[in-house]
Amino acid sequence: MGIFNKLFSNTSEEKETKTLPWIQLTNLDQLKTVDAQSNTKTQVIFKHSTRCGISRMVLKQFEADFYLTENHLDLYYLDLLNYREISNEIAVKFQVMHESPQLLVIKNGEAVAYENHGGINSLELSNYI
Repeated sequence: MGIFNKLFSNTSEEKETKTLPWIQLTNLDQLKTVDAQSNTKTQVIFKHSTRCGISRMVLKQFEADFYLTENHLDLYYLDLLNYREISNEIAVKFQVMHESPQLLVIKNGEAVAYENHGGINSLELSNYI
């Protein structure tokens, strides 16, 4: 009967959500910081389209599965709809054709790995720290 209680319960249980240490990528100057910091610490950029269901699903799965800390890498979040010019500059600077959603791993000023769509969640970030 326990399963039916959960299905038909009037109480709403809050799911535990994990908050990642996202750094909002909102200006082009931050790419200089990403580049410089990548010499000592892995930098990760998640390019997200806030209107895309696939992008939202991939982002949620990424956040749920993420197990590293701020000590391991810096996580940058880019809202593509509001900051498309930054996405364009990322494509040029790191020589990775734009897609959405997209995750880039930056080390020593270069994109050492990147994935798009469902491939994002199969990328083993611990290999790059």
